[in-house]
Amino acid sequence: MTIDGKQVAASVIDAVKAATVTLENEAGVKPGLAVVIVGEDPASHAYVGAKSRMSKECGFTSIQHTLPKQTTQEELAALVERLNADETIHGILVQLPLPKHLNSEPIIQSIRPEKDVDGLHVVNAGKVATGDLDGGLVSCTPAGAMVLVRRTHGDDLSGLNAVVVGRSNLFGKPMSALLLAANATVTTAHSRTKDLPAVCRNADILVAAVGRPEMVKADWVKPGATVIDVGINRIDAPEKGESKSRLVGDVAFGEVAEVAGVITPVPGGVGPMTIAMLMANTVIAAYRKAGSTPPKF
Repeated sequence: MTIDGKQVAASVIDAVKAATVTLENEAGVKPGLAVVIVGEDPASHAYVGAKSRMSKECGFTSIQHTLPKQTTQEELAALVERLNADETIHGILVQLPLPKHLNSEPIIQSIRPEKDVDGLHVVNAGKVATGDLDGGLVSCTPAGAMVLVRRTHGDDLSGLNAVVVGRSNLFGKPMSALLLAANATVTTAHSRTKDLPAVCRNADILVAAVGRPEMVKADWVKPGATVIDVGINRIDAPEKGESKSRLVGDVAFGEVAEVAGVITPVPGGVGPMTIAMLMANTVIAAYRKAGSTPPKF
């Protein structure tokens, strides 16, 4: 069975819209999301445009700051400071990667943890690592992947083996922590893992996030397993015409789909979930600021 990420993401967005209306009616608060982009990178602009459009659609106050490429570290830091102090802004997102001359880490860490809707602040990462999922904000892509896992297996993963291939701070580590918090038995595997295919074959839930096109083959997958593909890789597609390309995941979809019980496609799987969870995090942040109990997604 192929999971339709667009459909699941749409149901999360519906819940976000309903929660936004409730918060406005009960507390007079409208969630506010500020997105900051520096430079002219076309892919980043496409992402930011989608995020801004979605936040408007959800009924948020949506603010976009587009800064020139030559913006200095000090100017960017000053903008984040202003957004931190702005009572109407509940979420601040600085689109990565930043131009080469800027250092992203101090900028990300300067965002107030309660406004860090990307879930990248060390305080939020630490809360996820210690299992305090109700106190922090969970990084959007792992949060979205977990929604897809829960749709298949429910909230309690007791007795299931999960393997996460990839150990990045952005995805692999928080994903492993979320699976562990849901009672799965978790293995974090990566490029240095010995006999990676054998490790993967042990997984009831296999999550691939390494950035290597179609690396996970059918004989890596336990029959009936749930396969979550987080890779987004652009490869040449001469069959579409000269210099054309297509998107593929880290999983060889065609052959793995024959073996897996449930699989997410690329595109249309985890991707749409990421932006939906960004909206969910913004609503959660707004509820907390208003002293209300945030909805669960």
